[in-house]
Amino acid sequence: MARFVVAITGGVASGKSTVCARFAAHGIEVIDADLVARELVEPEQPALAEIARRFGQRLLDEDGRLQRRYLRQIIFRDPAARADLEAILHPLVHAVLVERAGHAVGPYVVLAIPLLTETGQYRWVDRIVVVDVDPATQVRRLLLRDGIDETQAQQMLAAQATRAERLALASDVIVNDADLDTLNDRVDTLHAEFLAAARR
Repeated sequence: MARFVVAITGGVASGKSTVCARFAAHGIEVIDADLVARELVEPEQPALAEIARRFGQRLLDEDGRLQRRYLRQIIFRDPAARADLEAILHPLVHAVLVERAGHAVGPYVVLAIPLLTETGQYRWVDRIVVVDVDPATQVRRLLLRDGIDETQAQQMLAAQATRAERLALASDVIVNDADLDTLNDRVDTLHAEFLAAARR
């Protein structure tokens, strides 16, 4: 296990990826739970077979790959379906994160876990960084980023933990309400703190 483990989370369109990229620019290894989840649903992976059994073969395209957009529509409409998907994927993702953190090099490792609050995957990390932004800004960014309508954007926010729930878990908060230079400065400050904590 790396000497010091930092988990980064935040609501959809909060700026988590930008924050993680800044940590990576400092030479810190970033392990992304979303990318791990994508690996786990590749063809021939057990998770994909289990998802197909639960939701039907119609979720797979002619090449046997998961049709993510179709699955996303299902789980945002149906909380029970979302819970079933999470029960399949989250334990597998958690196991991979623990394993990869154990092989990470450097003074500390960053885990990008968008659904950290929802899954409880935080008991073994040293610090939890929440990237925080107001919901109106999240909606505006989603409309621009994903080309969806406001109803869909609100559904995406409603499917996640609340802002208050995320902030209740935070060891550190990065408020992403200004320009990129300001955001980078905030990350740089935390990077220095984490280096010092890892040395201790």
